[in-house]
Amino acid sequence: MPPPLGWSDLAGAGRIGVWGLGVEGRANLARLRLEGIEPVLVDDRPDTAAGVIATAAGGLDRLAECAVVVKTPGISRYRDDARALVDRGVVLAGGLGLWLADAPLDRVICVTGTKGKSTTVSVAGHLAAGLGVRCFVGGNIGRPPYDPDAPDDADLWIIEVSSYQATDVAVSPPVVAVTSLHPDHLDWHGSEGAYYHDKLSLTSRPGARITVASAEDERLHELRSLLGPEVHWVGSGEATGWSEPLGLLGRHNAVNAAIARAVLVTAGVTAAEDDGAVRAAAAGYPGLDSRLRVIATVDGVEFVDDSLSTNVLPTMAAVDAFPERRVAVLLGGFDRGIDYGPLATHLASRAAPTLALTLPDSGDRIADALEAAGAGAPVEVVRCADLPGAVARAFAWARPDGVVLLSPAAPSFGRFRDYRDRAAAFADAAAACGTGRG
Repeated sequence: MPPPLGWSDLAGAGRIGVWGLGVEGRANLARLRLEGIEPVLVDDRPDTAAGVIATAAGGLDRLAECAVVVKTPGISRYRDDARALVDRGVVLAGGLGLWLADAPLDRVICVTGTKGKSTTVSVAGHLAAGLGVRCFVGGNIGRPPYDPDAPDDADLWIIEVSSYQATDVAVSPPVVAVTSLHPDHLDWHGSEGAYYHDKLSLTSRPGARITVASAEDERLHELRSLLGPEVHWVGSGEATGWSEPLGLLGRHNAVNAAIARAVLVTAGVTAAEDDGAVRAAAAGYPGLDSRLRVIATVDGVEFVDDSLSTNVLPTMAAVDAFPERRVAVLLGGFDRGIDYGPLATHLASRAAPTLALTLPDSGDRIADALEAAGAGAPVEVVRCADLPGAVARAFAWARPDGVVLLSPAAPSFGRFRDYRDRAAAFADAAAACGTGRG
């Protein structure tokens, strides 16, 4: 565990390094310069910016000369070069951990989980604002809270925390939420057990008091011992009656909404206890892009963008949002080697007709898993070469009243720039169906 250093401690700490200059790395650099510190700049793949040293071209040696290295979350603490720095006495820190060490923790809520954390954070922020609370929403979603341009006088900070960021945190706020738990990012963490330990570490760091957790996640119940001193279990039924104005689809999103409200109540937002006030606050929620969002309806067929789904857990939840409807689901993308058996079993158990259209690069493995699980009626499997062709075939099958669902259970790397690019391609293919070109 990193020591509880804050940004305010770094001015007198000796030489400081910044390792990684992505979005958070640039925020780290800006914050250090605000503190009057000009750090050593190192990146694994530096661009042409002056003064940035490649890690493998002398950068690691320069970092070894530092007292503290503020690293970007994408750099794993389990990497050999990171371990080598620690062995030489260098303190590895992360921007979020440095911020929490100085923050008014009784006015901070941290939200983590394999999936659902962005929706939960955005709903909590929307509700808080509607209830008259000056709220900052950020972290893994939006801006880092320590960005020099971020407000420093909010009533409440609601912070999304990834498993990567959690390893850099030494202290936690009293209220932490966990939305779900499923194996992910095993290449970064090294093992399934390490991922669970790192992801849930926020709930037991010094300062943590209450964990608000999904009552409908079996793995969280199995790992209760890692969830801190007190757990408040929250289920989808607690979203009944007030959450409809949010416009969220699926039981899993009802859980996310219920957790969002529960963290506000637990953190002392008394207005969040009133059903009428919360229902009114829920109105106008804009939703998040590529998270189970209806983007078009063509000849009675709904096209639903869930491009941000990169694992089996959100894809299963996305399909379950349409329990009695025909669903054509587009699956596959960058192959991380994850186990698609649970997804195949889940789809094969569906009662409503289902068409699984699998796409490169992991599509063949998904199709193999579906066929091994006994997919047949009501599940049909079609291997496709590209997204536009898959969408056209899905549309023809889903008419007149079905759903075409992009929920790939895989990242977008390789075939697309990112999940947004994949979502845009899906939207273009849906539009082509509407013009008769699909």
